[in-house]
Amino acid sequence: MAPPYRLAIHWFRRDLRISDNTALYHAAAAAGAVVPVYVLSDWKKRHLWTGEKRQIFLCRCLESLGKDLESIGGRLIFRSGSAEAELENLVKKTGADAIFYNRDPDPFGREAEKRVEAMAARLGIACHGHHDVTLHGPEEVLTKEGKPYRVYTPYSRNWLSLEKPAPLPKPKALHTPAKIPSLPLPGNSHWGWKNPDADLVEAGEHAAHQRLKTAISKRLATYGETRDIPSVPGTSRLSQDLRFGLLSPRTIYAETSKAMAKSKSASARSGMEKFIKELAWREFYMALLWHFPNVLHEEFNPDWRGLWWAEPDENFEAWKEGRTGFPIVDAGMRELLATGFMHNRVRMITAMFLTKDLHIDWRLGEQHFMQHLIDGEIASNNGGWQWSAGTGADAAPYFRIQNPWSQAKRYDPDGIYTKRWIPELAKVPAEKLLAPPKDGQPIAPGYPVPCVDHSAERDRTLAIFKKHRRR
Repeated sequence: MAPPYRLAIHWFRRDLRISDNTALYHAAAAAGAVVPVYVLSDWKKRHLWTGEKRQIFLCRCLESLGKDLESIGGRLIFRSGSAEAELENLVKKTGADAIFYNRDPDPFGREAEKRVEAMAARLGIACHGHHDVTLHGPEEVLTKEGKPYRVYTPYSRNWLSLEKPAPLPKPKALHTPAKIPSLPLPGNSHWGWKNPDADLVEAGEHAAHQRLKTAISKRLATYGETRDIPSVPGTSRLSQDLRFGLLSPRTIYAETSKAMAKSKSASARSGMEKFIKELAWREFYMALLWHFPNVLHEEFNPDWRGLWWAEPDENFEAWKEGRTGFPIVDAGMRELLATGFMHNRVRMITAMFLTKDLHIDWRLGEQHFMQHLIDGEIASNNGGWQWSAGTGADAAPYFRIQNPWSQAKRYDPDGIYTKRWIPELAKVPAEKLLAPPKDGQPIAPGYPVPCVDHSAERDRTLAIFKKHRRR
């Protein structure tokens, strides 16, 4: 039987892989030929939600994807501009009778999808959007009343109880017509940027699968005990792979579940269960963004809208550059600048320090993270920042204010992580990294004294929140 479509376009977005890719799988099954296309954004020089590190990682992922597509007979086509205009142009040039794509979880992507669907309807061709980015869609995990959850624990109970979809096989072959013109593989110069001087993880689907194997064989069994310790490789390190779709959540869940079933250790199974609950956290935040897109510009909890925030000053700049005089904070910010990654526990410490010690608006910190994290996920980043600020869903209460010194004492008592990222502190005894200097002098030459007094700023934060609540 002939396939229903002569030629289909697969619109790659944040699904930069060929295995277990829902829309690509269905496009390959439904069409005699498939044109894989990635539409590059055409903004220049500055963007509020991305930066040089993430864009060069994207380019490397696209290079890897192109090679993977060639291995099954396909070819990745590049266009630049608005998705609907470039896809319309490609439809007209190729005679495509269908477009396949995986849906985006954020409001910006959803608006682009609406425009593409309207274009396809106007041209009289099929347009198939598929759910792919999460195990369960935002409208699949709802309360008994059919409403979205606002608290993680009941959401996770529902999420965990649902049957999980199985991974899909990789298409055995694609046929992409040979003479379709394409822009060259992009580099950062496409956006008017230079390549960053940063040590990024390896890009591409193959590297992501290797990281998954490493996580399952060496990390997830002890995930519950080690994931909060920044000096050891205790996290999965799969966040950028989920962000760019180098791995699907179905594959991650299936492989983790398989390892759990094989394990004879209750402790190891517990660690893997803890990791799976982190997948639920990711989907909780995506569901919140889906149902409440206003969280991108205002506090989720209406009680805290209009809360006073300080104007950005030299302390904000010091925070961004990792020179606040709080070693654990500065280590995290320098790790971010150097690698495009920051350990999750330290993300919480640095975020709460900005909002509770420096009283800077969480939106500014959220933006800075998005400009530097290669795993920058709009939903998770927003959820994490609002959690730390005390303004979000299921957030830390405003009076729960982490002490950076006690956090360092608990999670980096020997200063291993801190010294790794702050070389000027390499020879400082660890105990001096766990409390403010008593004499008011720098703890090492070239390293600043603390820019604020934590105890005083804690009291100030409590007063700010209490004053706002009395309004």
